[in-house]
Amino acid sequence: MIKEKNNTTLTFEDFKTEVLNDYRIAVTSRECSLLGRKEVLTGKAKFGIFGDGKEVPQLAMAKAFKNGDFRSGYYRDQTFMMAIGELNARQFFAGLYGHTDLAFDPMSAGRQMGGHFVTHSLNEDGSWKDLTKQKNSSSDISPTAGQMPRLLGLAQASKIYREVDGITIKDKFSVNGNEVAWGTIGNASTSEGLFFETINAAGVLQVPMVMSVWDDEYGISVHAKHQTTKENISEILKGYQRDEDSKGYEIFRVKGWDYAELVSTYERAGAIAREEHIPVLIHVNELTQPQGHSTSGSHERYKSAERLAWERDFDCIRQMRLWMIAINIASPEELAELDFELKKEVLEAKKDAWNAFINPIIEDQKNLLALLEQIAEASINHKDRIKKLISELAAIKAPLKKELLVYARKILRFIEVPNSKLILSNWITQFLSETQEKFSSNQHSESAQNIFSVEKVLPKYAENAKPDLDGRMILRDNFDALFAKYPETLIFGEDVGNIGDVNQGLEGMQEKYGELRVADVGIREATIIGQGIGMALRGLRPIAEIQYLDYLLYAIQIMSDDLATLQYRTVGKQKAPLIIRTRGHRLEGIWHSGSPMGMIINAIRGIHVLVPRDMTQAAGFYNTLLECDEPALVIECLNGYRLKEKTPLNFGEFKTPIGVVETLREGSDITLVSYGSTLRLVMQAANELAEKGIECEVIDIQSLLPFDVSKDIVKSIAKTNRLLVIDEDVPGGASAFILQQVLEEQDAYKYLDSKPQTLAAKAHRPAYGTDGDYFSKPSAEDIYEKIYDMMHEVNPSKYPALYTRF
Repeated sequence: MIKEKNNTTLTFEDFKTEVLNDYRIAVTSRECSLLGRKEVLTGKAKFGIFGDGKEVPQLAMAKAFKNGDFRSGYYRDQTFMMAIGELNARQFFAGLYGHTDLAFDPMSAGRQMGGHFVTHSLNEDGSWKDLTKQKNSSSDISPTAGQMPRLLGLAQASKIYREVDGITIKDKFSVNGNEVAWGTIGNASTSEGLFFETINAAGVLQVPMVMSVWDDEYGISVHAKHQTTKENISEILKGYQRDEDSKGYEIFRVKGWDYAELVSTYERAGAIAREEHIPVLIHVNELTQPQGHSTSGSHERYKSAERLAWERDFDCIRQMRLWMIAINIASPEELAELDFELKKEVLEAKKDAWNAFINPIIEDQKNLLALLEQIAEASINHKDRIKKLISELAAIKAPLKKELLVYARKILRFIEVPNSKLILSNWITQFLSETQEKFSSNQHSESAQNIFSVEKVLPKYAENAKPDLDGRMILRDNFDALFAKYPETLIFGEDVGNIGDVNQGLEGMQEKYGELRVADVGIREATIIGQGIGMALRGLRPIAEIQYLDYLLYAIQIMSDDLATLQYRTVGKQKAPLIIRTRGHRLEGIWHSGSPMGMIINAIRGIHVLVPRDMTQAAGFYNTLLECDEPALVIECLNGYRLKEKTPLNFGEFKTPIGVVETLREGSDITLVSYGSTLRLVMQAANELAEKGIECEVIDIQSLLPFDVSKDIVKSIAKTNRLLVIDEDVPGGASAFILQQVLEEQDAYKYLDSKPQTLAAKAHRPAYGTDGDYFSKPSAEDIYEKIYDMMHEVNPSKYPALYTRF
């Protein structure tokens, strides 16, 4: 384990002790990899992807890594995690087996495959730990290069903490911005766009980031000649090298088996990034992969005999061993004895981890078998069948929880004695309840700062106030109040700063609060989200703006794979309460007027999706979210910025509740459910239908995720007995989700006298121009006629058909 050094003097004996300790960590890690592969191949574990071959450079990185620093890494960094004291062999194997207890697998309690690492940033109550007093790792994800955008934000947080005055919460997160964000990636993954986008952005922002590329020449079976121009990532990034005339990167190249040079390189890189806030790239080449990419295949299939021989000779641990012998750190005999000792320790750790994982399940198996034997004896017609199933269950030597339930639920089908059925039903229900929680908790915050902790506060208005202020000015004045109230809040995006966003919702804010808090950035949506995730992981309250809703597609992978799963995959031990601001729905043309809500809500479960109909409602959402510790996407209506709204007197204080619907118009004949821009057309149609004696109840969903937590929509349907969902997504998009929630979750089908229906946009993208909008998305006339037709079906004589058909 690497500890903070209090002095710089180092005797040879100190040096020897430190090197031997590094060697112990490297060999322990290697033995974990070797035994881990065997555990997968013998069936005890499901899949393995290990850090063998990368041990020595990770030791060097750990030496330069200090308290307060953050890692955003590659799923092979097990040696680094061991070196900073955040992973031991027992925990390694617990993760491999999928142990569902954080006490055994602190990385994810079995929710992620091995090789995915994290440190705990939060206390049990969800409050922040002092991150400056520990070494930190953001939670890994599998998608290649997916760790890169978040790395940018982790580094930028140091810049913000160093250069922005007045941030009162900084003590737990930064010491004058001295922290470095350390990134790691495999050489093949540098082919991903996210890598280049992040590298460019970090160079522009000049943030303290050290990026390590572990280069073993392959991406699974594909050689570097198919991956990288010139087969050399540092060579093609030479243009980023800083010089006297321009800012950029410091770039180092070092051999992955050269312990002494690696330590020196990482010390220099860390000092440059920490002191000067300069990004650094370290290209660690000549690395090996002794067991191949993963347990899914063998590298002997695609590597030549010459390459395999070279890898054996230049294995980093072998080279470290030879170097240690050469400079009299230890003799070959001493190292052989140490190797033998470490193999025994890892083997014992594996056994302990396996027993801790399997013994409780075996105990559950014994209890269930005893229960089933009693049930079988009481059985009348199916005793033999039940006993056969019992024998099959008893024969399983290393059962999974799934197998206990499979057999219990099968046997339940054949029980005819009521008391026996009740006993087994209770066992299944209790076991399911207790076990399901281990796999399904913490998708959202469970702290006292979750979204449901905030009380609704209505906007206050002057007496007899009338709409007098553009919607964009409501947002502007509310953001002004928020930036003054929360000095840790900042906003950034394309055109956000100098011109105050494309719709002037931030007019004058950069001039007032500075270029770091209200910032223009380049056209790079994925890393805009990444900036937000990283800064939110370090205690700041960022608002990341994506200029248009359609552009969210560039960032949906990061939102889906990283931000949306963060609380879940860390079992509530990390949080990133990022607010994502965008604008969308109706405007002009294929690329600026989309409403891909079905795609969004299905891709980002774990992030709240808020769909305000006007800017006061949107401002209320921002006010609510800044009192919460959960991420959210706020979609402002593109055609609402110039519409007049009443001027609130309590900017920054009124709060729109999340997960609560609002009834905009009461009626008795049909319930209309919609959100966002379409609501204005729904209200127009409802008022016109009233002239025909059709009274529509209009409900604004306000938030799609979460959806109507009080189940108020079904209360309306119980009164009207009819339902129409109006949505400008494609058919079967968000409207299908809304129907599922209302019909299945709220059981509204019980109250329907007519078929529930939807009215959505056409299946194609919206065409350009006013006519394009009219013929692509629901119009007021479409809504009117759809509702009228539904009422015509109910009472043809009272509501004769609008169209005469021959």
